[in-house]
Amino acid sequence: MITHDLVQGSQEWDEFRLNHFGASEAAAMLGLSPKVKRSELLHMKWTGNAKEFSKFVQERILDKGHEVEAAARPHVESLLGEDLFPVTCSEGILSASCDGLTMGEDIAFEHKLWNEELGDSVTRGIVPDEYMPQCQQIMMVTGCTKVFFVVSDGTPDKCALTAVEPSPDWFERIRTGWEQFEKDLETYTPPDVKAESVGRTPESLPSLRIEVTGMVTASNLAQFKEHALEVFAGINRDLKTDQDFADAEKTVKWCGDVEDRLKAAKAHALSQTESIDVLFKAIDDITAEARNTRLELDKLVKARKEQVRTDIYNEGVNALRDHIAHLNDRLGKPYMPTVQADFAGAMRGKKTVTSLRDAVSTTLATAKIEANATADKIEINLKALRDQAKDYAFLFSDTAQLVLKAADDCQAVITARISEHKQAEEKRLAAERERIAEEERVKAEAKAAAAQPEPVATPVPVSAAVKSEPVKQPTQATAIATPPTLRLGQICERLGFTVNAEFLAGLGFTATIEKGAKLYHEDDFGSICLAISKHISAVASEFRFEIAA
Repeated sequence: MITHDLVQGSQEWDEFRLNHFGASEAAAMLGLSPKVKRSELLHMKWTGNAKEFSKFVQERILDKGHEVEAAARPHVESLLGEDLFPVTCSEGILSASCDGLTMGEDIAFEHKLWNEELGDSVTRGIVPDEYMPQCQQIMMVTGCTKVFFVVSDGTPDKCALTAVEPSPDWFERIRTGWEQFEKDLETYTPPDVKAESVGRTPESLPSLRIEVTGMVTASNLAQFKEHALEVFAGINRDLKTDQDFADAEKTVKWCGDVEDRLKAAKAHALSQTESIDVLFKAIDDITAEARNTRLELDKLVKARKEQVRTDIYNEGVNALRDHIAHLNDRLGKPYMPTVQADFAGAMRGKKTVTSLRDAVSTTLATAKIEANATADKIEINLKALRDQAKDYAFLFSDTAQLVLKAADDCQAVITARISEHKQAEEKRLAAERERIAEEERVKAEAKAAAAQPEPVATPVPVSAAVKSEPVKQPTQATAIATPPTLRLGQICERLGFTVNAEFLAGLGFTATIEKGAKLYHEDDFGSICLAISKHISAVASEFRFEIAA
């Protein structure tokens, strides 16, 4: 923040205000001020001429306001328990002229002249939108944490105040509002400045004089007619400006007056004579022309007014459409949603071309600010997608909808989708690895089984196969130093069926006989089971061979 030693109302003060965007101008910039239109503020900043105030306004309102403000300051200081110092400050192009700021620069004071409606509102703790932008910009520029908004007549009896705190929404609204105002200022073209339009009638017609005594004795009717028809022909029918419309409306009434005067002249002539064809024909011709002109012009006024309203409306719609197209070009694709702008509502109740254009211009500026904010949000989300999801584009087919979300929400969706995809991919890869491992295991088992010698099928009795061709199994019995302890009965118990020593001997397992007991090595039991299994398989093959034979 930079402070400026300026005296309000001085030339330096006016120059400072013209080169900065002041807090007191923020409401007009946002189209919220009933006193200064946004278009007026644009014109003032562009021309470099501060708005001139009449002597009445200067003395009765501005000077009175400073006087009352000074009277109210001690009362407010007593309530705060701190001194307040008027200060003009700026931060960049934004500025604020504080009616008072504490030494610690944490509390500001803003004073407004008392009126019952505003005083009642502030008493209830409500600061109208007309004044809120000023309070918020004061906090933006000074960095203070609170503005005491005071309405008074300089006395404690009529004094209402409320504390205004910083609002991020208002800060953003003011910041983007001034950004758009600055852009509009760069392309501003001032309109033709004209005084307030007051309707004028065409050149006055000469007084019509008719005297008759059974015949027309004196009349300038021929000259009157010629002149009148020239005047009617010269009436402007190309209506464009407020002045044109005002002139046309006044001329409509004037034509009606001409008709009435001619009717009165005709009636006066009739009172003097019963029939004067030439006189009556001339009067009727002029009356008809006046009537036709009145009706034509009245209809034209209504049609052109409607056409001008339509043209101004379309100008706003087209300007917003072009702005959206420009933003889409900036984004690279048509991501921009529809931005609502109630031009028709803004124009409602406006009577002049100037007020219509101002209403549409202000509404357009508000819509542009909203569109710019949306485009900025989309750009942030697109950058997040490019930086974090460039390898996962297939997960974001709904990009057009996703980029319209708040940045935090968009980021959450990006993170969640990529995380879910990675988890799903990891599960898929694990399942694939497991499938491959299972296939390899099956192949290994099949290869091992294929390496075993095929049994020779011989069509002999089963009993003979058992006795004559035992299936030999490798055994380590002879290499085992420990004595045999597994009894034949234990083997039969484990197998669940009975075998004898002769059968096992035929398979290659010879029993050791101790005290009549037939003993085998414990380590041979597995080999015994495998030998019995292969023996049974061989027998089964032989049996199937005999049946097939």
